[in-house]
Amino acid sequence: MANSGTTHVRWLLIFWLFVLSAVSYLDRVNISIAGGAIVSSYNLTDVQLGKIFSSMLVGYALFQTLAGRLADRFGARRVLTLGVIWWGIFTSLTALVPANWSGALWAFMAVRFFLGAGEAVIYPSANQFIARWIPVRERGIANGWIFAGVGAGAGLTPPLITSLMIHYGWRLSFWICAFVGFIAAATWYISARDTPLEHPRVSAAERAYIESGLSLKDSTSSAQDRSTQKSLVPWSRVLRSKEVLAVTVSYFCYGYVAWIFFSWFFRYLQKVRGLDLKTSAFYSMLPFLAMLVGCLLGGILNDRLTAWKGPRVGRCFLAAFAIALTGVFISLGSQVNSARLASLVLAGGAGALYLAQSSFWSLTADIAGASSGTVSGVMNTGNQIGAAITASLTPWIAQRYSWTASFLIAAALCVVGAVSWLLIDPGNTLAIGAQRKA
Repeated sequence: MANSGTTHVRWLLIFWLFVLSAVSYLDRVNISIAGGAIVSSYNLTDVQLGKIFSSMLVGYALFQTLAGRLADRFGARRVLTLGVIWWGIFTSLTALVPANWSGALWAFMAVRFFLGAGEAVIYPSANQFIARWIPVRERGIANGWIFAGVGAGAGLTPPLITSLMIHYGWRLSFWICAFVGFIAAATWYISARDTPLEHPRVSAAERAYIESGLSLKDSTSSAQDRSTQKSLVPWSRVLRSKEVLAVTVSYFCYGYVAWIFFSWFFRYLQKVRGLDLKTSAFYSMLPFLAMLVGCLLGGILNDRLTAWKGPRVGRCFLAAFAIALTGVFISLGSQVNSARLASLVLAGGAGALYLAQSSFWSLTADIAGASSGTVSGVMNTGNQIGAAITASLTPWIAQRYSWTASFLIAAALCVVGAVSWLLIDPGNTLAIGAQRKA
């Protein structure tokens, strides 16, 4: 029985989603830090390593929409728990690919593909949780905390994996990452419930507060409207939506840019900028720490601007500005001569990019309601296609032209991503009979 005082269970669960988000990126980025050792041990090239990176992202992209629909049907508690266990298993299997085996490249690609398929559940499930647990006025900062886990996990990865590699070899680092994931999955399953009504520790006051703010329309909508908003949106309506198309295009561009940092920044500092292993590990942390700060600051700005000027400004204009600013930072940073100054400027681009992160996920929760897992899964498919392309295309462009060219292409995509946000009207909700201009 819930107590009669005001509780804050939703924020405890947001913290655990932050932890799961961090674990997911620990398990993604570890291979980019271990990439040099893997290339040497298996006689691979950077282009082949890029194929391994892309394999994870292809699996991740292909299962986004299915993962979102599963979260809509079965709830974030079970779907996320099983997903974390799944990707923990395949993180372990990455370390079991035998050396001196002619099929090692294909084995790595297969293992990372299935790891990506498991990780596909993390953010669509989190967005389904947001739609059921977090009032509209708090969704920016809630998403800010969840995606701050990206910066925390990715930022922790370089020093952690580097230290473990130096002392114990790269394989043990993957087993430790998997073990951390299993502990996080068990904790999430014990702590979480799919709705506030099901959670024994949620007070009546907190439940009423949550339920009063779950939709942009809740203050004025009729009982019939609210019932409609709880129904899953038909696929045809999702795929015809201008808002879904525009946000997916923008997230494609976002993913292309972000994954230059996740896949290649460590190798770039080593090979192009000439930094040693330990120095590269330090400077490669900077973009991810900037992402953490950007997520939290972006979440706060998202909520405050939305409350002050509405979601068109708080969600759309903020995201457009942040992504455009990212293009400026990346263009400048790629041409700076000093390795350390270039690292700082490029890190500024990563931080600016993640100012927009909350907008993507808050918007899809706002317009999709009960189908937020599905819609955010469609959106995140675009992101991961962009990520998979950059993981393989970036070293190809760098090899034939230059690393500067690789970064300038990413900067050009920032322009496309920013403009796409200007085409979005957050008042065009997807629930049938529930549309109203914000």
